[in-house]
Amino acid sequence: MTQITRAIALSISQFSDRRFQRVVLKSIVLAIFALWALAAGGGSVLGWLFSGDLTLPWIGTITFNGSLIGWGAFWIILGLSMFLMVPVASAMSAFFVDDVARAVEDRHYPITQAQYRSKLSEEVRESLGFLGTMLVANLVALIFYAQFTVFAPIIFWSLNGYLIGREYFYMAAKRHLGRDKALSVFRDHRFRVWMCGVILVLPMSVPLLNLFVPVLAAASFTHLFQGWMADRNGQRNLNHPR
Repeated sequence: MTQITRAIALSISQFSDRRFQRVVLKSIVLAIFALWALAAGGGSVLGWLFSGDLTLPWIGTITFNGSLIGWGAFWIILGLSMFLMVPVASAMSAFFVDDVARAVEDRHYPITQAQYRSKLSEEVRESLGFLGTMLVANLVALIFYAQFTVFAPIIFWSLNGYLIGREYFYMAAKRHLGRDKALSVFRDHRFRVWMCGVILVLPMSVPLLNLFVPVLAAASFTHLFQGWMADRNGQRNLNHPR
C-alpha cells in the first residue's frame, strides 16, 4: 500500500507540468466530441429505423414520427453521456499515455529509456479497443446498478478500477518490455494493480475532479512499474514508490 500511495502522491505533485495539463485538455475535448457524435449518430439511426408506418396484425397501422424519436433518442443518449463521460475520457487519455509516461520518466527516472515504440496504427487500435471495452462494460453495468442500487458505487469502482488499472499499467510496461512481457508483469501484479485502480477511481464520483483521474492513473502506474522493476533488478532510487 505504501508503494501505491507514494506513486499517487508523486503523480499529484506533477500536475503543474504543462505536459500533464495538455493531456487533460485534449482528453476532455476528444471525449466531448465522441459523446456528441454518439448521441447524434444514435438519434439519427433510431429516427431512420422508426420513421414511416408499421402494420401489425389485429392492431392496424401505426405511424411513427421518426424526427421525434430521433430527437428523443438524442437527448436520452446525451443524458447517459453524463454517466459515460469518465469512461470515455479514460479511453481518450489512452491515446496520450505515452506523453504522460515520458513526462514522469524525464522528471523522476531520467536514466530509463523506453525500448519499444508503438506504431501509430497500433496505438489507435488499442485505444479504440479500450474505448469499446469501457463503453460496453459500463453500459452493461447500468443493468446491475438498477438491480443492486445499494451496491452500485462498489460495482462502479471495482469494474473501472480493474479496466483502467489493467490498460494503463500494461501501456506503461509495454514501453519498456514489449507486449508479451508487459502482460506477464501485469499478471504477476494483478491484485495490486486492481487495488491501485480502485483507489484512483474513487475520485470519479466527484464532478470535475473525475476528469483528472485518467492522467493521474497514467502517471501513477508509470511510477509503480518503475518501482517494481527496480525491486526486481535489485536497484534503488529515492523516487521509486517503495
